[in-house]
Amino acid sequence: MPLLVCMIVVAPAWAAPPPALSPATTAAEAGLVDIRSLIPDMSEAIHYAGSDNFTGVVVDGYRAPKCFLLRPAAEALARVEHALRKQDMRLRIFDCYRPARAVAAFVRWASNPDQSTRAVHYPKVAKSALLGEYIAPVSGHSRGATVDLTLMQCHGGKDCVPLDMGTEFDFFDPLAHTDASGATPAQHANRQRLLKAMAAAGFENYAPEWWHYTLKDDRTPNLIYDAPVE
Repeated sequence: MPLLVCMIVVAPAWAAPPPALSPATTAAEAGLVDIRSLIPDMSEAIHYAGSDNFTGVVVDGYRAPKCFLLRPAAEALARVEHALRKQDMRLRIFDCYRPARAVAAFVRWASNPDQSTRAVHYPKVAKSALLGEYIAPVSGHSRGATVDLTLMQCHGGKDCVPLDMGTEFDFFDPLAHTDASGATPAQHANRQRLLKAMAAAGFENYAPEWWHYTLKDDRTPNLIYDAPVE
């Protein structure tokens, strides 16, 4: 009797639907709040509002150096800051909510042959390889619940100095991975201190970037915003 071969056809897994774009044209309409409405003296260094970033120019959508987040994320971040201040430490924020138009600008930049910022931001990674792991066509930042930041050690509540994390912000390299084997024991310990502080308030780290955290209780996972930061 001939051998009967059973053909099993496996249907491909359905991809998650793309996020919808909110019609909100202002931060207020989007329900975004300025972190300084909760922590007036929060330390900020919003790189995309200036030219000190991997694109080398002010990024589309950033009209002011401000940090906006949806209220649950902003309140969670404020809890982290209050807890750290009791330990004579503070946060410094690099980026928060990111307009969808800024993400599109990043994708265009990745396709541009100019490599004037390579030495500082991606010395060992080909620019064409940045799309995917480091630059995505849709960013969690555009949902308003993701923040890029570092940890500072203070002295008597002032004279705060950023801890050594092993790389600068937006350094696209395996060394920036949170558990990078190339980080020194001290740098790894500093990254873990930041991770522990953020996790205590419900934030989850993106492993390829030690500075990148998203509130796990993201209440709008399929909605992104494009209101400018102003």
